[in-house]
Amino acid sequence: MIKQITLFLGVLYCLPLLAQEKHHEDPTKVITRIGAGYTDNLTLSGSLALDKMRKLNAQSNIEGDEWRIGGSWLFEFGIVNFSFSRSEYDDGGHKKSYSVGTFLPLTVFGVDTGKWMIFPMAGFNHTKGEIVINSDEIESLNDLVMVQNTSNGGYLGAMGLRPLDENWTFMTFGGGGAGSGGYSNIWAGAGTSYKINAQQSFNIFGFVSEDDYGTNNKLGISYTYEFD
Repeated sequence: MIKQITLFLGVLYCLPLLAQEKHHEDPTKVITRIGAGYTDNLTLSGSLALDKMRKLNAQSNIEGDEWRIGGSWLFEFGIVNFSFSRSEYDDGGHKKSYSVGTFLPLTVFGVDTGKWMIFPMAGFNHTKGEIVINSDEIESLNDLVMVQNTSNGGYLGAMGLRPLDENWTFMTFGGGGAGSGGYSNIWAGAGTSYKINAQQSFNIFGFVSEDDYGTNNKLGISYTYEFD
């Protein structure tokens, strides 16, 4: 089975890629970039393009309790991403996740999306963490009851980009997933992106998410610099 998957990926690797200039917020763009953002604290991020089809990705908040590291491989049908991450939740829960997924531009299927750029996404993940159990006996943070939870599952969603002019772009995304042990999650967000010049951009965004580990509701702003 492993040999068959390797052969399949090798064939896809040799397929010619579409040569075109991509939007700066396109999730299938392979480029070296650095960025900084702020939600509830400072976050640093970046990607390193190894060639025209592969890149390494990393992101972490300044405290180091939320982070993501992984890589991406671009094929003609879309981009495949894999990552290992840690997330904190507003009510004290936390989790670590291993995931592999993909963004698929609808245009590769010949679908006319008009002025929108639509990217369906899907993937599989393994999560492990601690869930906060609500109890009337909890009187302080020291009394929180944490329960271990592990799950294997998958997710479906979509991301949409709508350029408003040469500089401004509206962005939105959403999705949900399910896994073993009754695990489920849902997330959604929206924002705007402004292209300063060919290398620089910033965006303002908000998102909400909820799963068995807790909830996350955030507003933020980020800046990105792309290298030629």
